[in-house]
Amino acid sequence: MAGQQQPPKEYTVAIVGGGLVGALNAVYFAQRGWNVTVYELREDIRTLKQLGGRSINLALSKRGISALEAAGAGSGLFETLIPMKGRMIHVGGKLQAQNYGYFNEAINSVDRKLVNEHLLNKIQNMSNVAIKFHHELLSIDFEKKIINFKKSDGTVYKASADLIVGADGAYSRVRRELLRVTRMNFSQEYIEHGYVELNMPPTEKGEYAMDPNHLHIWPRQTFMMIALPNIDKSFTVTLFMPWKKFDAIKTREDLFAFFDEKFGDSVPLIGKELLVKDYFKNPKGALISVKCKPYHFKSSCVILGDAAHAMVPFYGQGMNCGFEDCLVLDEILTKYIGKPGTATSKRPSSELIGKALEEYSLKRNPDAEAMCDLAMYNYIEMRSSVTKLSYKLKKSFEGFLHRLFPEMIIPLYTMVSFSRIPYSKALSIHRERTKSYDFVGKLVGYTFAASAVGLGAFVALKNSGFKYLHSIACNK
Repeated sequence: MAGQQQPPKEYTVAIVGGGLVGALNAVYFAQRGWNVTVYELREDIRTLKQLGGRSINLALSKRGISALEAAGAGSGLFETLIPMKGRMIHVGGKLQAQNYGYFNEAINSVDRKLVNEHLLNKIQNMSNVAIKFHHELLSIDFEKKIINFKKSDGTVYKASADLIVGADGAYSRVRRELLRVTRMNFSQEYIEHGYVELNMPPTEKGEYAMDPNHLHIWPRQTFMMIALPNIDKSFTVTLFMPWKKFDAIKTREDLFAFFDEKFGDSVPLIGKELLVKDYFKNPKGALISVKCKPYHFKSSCVILGDAAHAMVPFYGQGMNCGFEDCLVLDEILTKYIGKPGTATSKRPSSELIGKALEEYSLKRNPDAEAMCDLAMYNYIEMRSSVTKLSYKLKKSFEGFLHRLFPEMIIPLYTMVSFSRIPYSKALSIHRERTKSYDFVGKLVGYTFAASAVGLGAFVALKNSGFKYLHSIACNK
């Protein structure tokens, strides 16, 4: 009809990457009434039997759980979690338990494939979400908001969207495209250690071979092995060590000699033949840490998860941090365009989206980079510090204070894994507290040393001089 105003067009989102973060982001965006298309390079993970050799296990804790709950995406997944209340340290053929928290907190072992399948199933049942597999990103025109993909048959597919989201992992192609149009600071670091995944099957009776409510660690100073439980009563075992050690193991005899010396108690539980099969068949993975900023370009694009901040896996926060990205972004979007379901949220202006993305970059980057640093630090703790008396004493002392003042003195691990205190704030608190502990430690040391010197002088004086003084006093 002439002169009739056209209704505002639907807001569209293209998410590059159908993994954990991309799928959860799709849930959040779809709940705002946006039309979402997820483009994934690989085949549908739900058609694969397993993901052998690549990060089968993940640890889900407070931040990830909060993000799933806020999206209404936890039901059906939380029931599969296996709580791990602490570390079980394997040293010298003996076991020693070290709790993670002080009030019965636990992190949760969960299967990566199961989480991804759960989220894909959820978005597939949402009427305003489409999923396209076998779509390889070629290029992006951020000004025109056009994305070019190559399909599995070699043809080029052109898509457009109001918002382009990069959730395509540590080697993100969306980030690569952003580097061309933004003054983005970018760094990546490979550590001198790799990893290989092994499998510890259930016992002959179909039970767990070890306590399933602990994360098992074999710390060996410069390298380590860990094991996390699976719902099928097996454990996924991951060996982390310098590449030169991997290179030195060339035959099954080399492997047996190495494991018998370093991880002797694990060999009967894994089984020699399965150990050989997994070690030589499964790929040896590299470990990379990525930092960059900003995370956005105008109102056109934003990157999240490993695309923005890949981290080494030693704090169990990769998935949790990525999921919290989705939650933080949603909270900021709500601040600028309103809650899901409102008119301003369903059809937002580019100006408000741009402001929200800018705030997201500014707010999230310090936290993500702090977590990257903490993850790197925790490798040293896991492979070495956990066996040292000084570490155990400090942990006991801090735990004592935390029980006395639970809201005032919060250990670093508790802040990171069992709260939503921003990572950067947690790291800052930890550094200041460490200075205080070091000062108190030195003060106690100096006091002890001074007391020892004074006591020694007193004993010497007593032995050599008190008798003489006593004899003079008696003569008087």
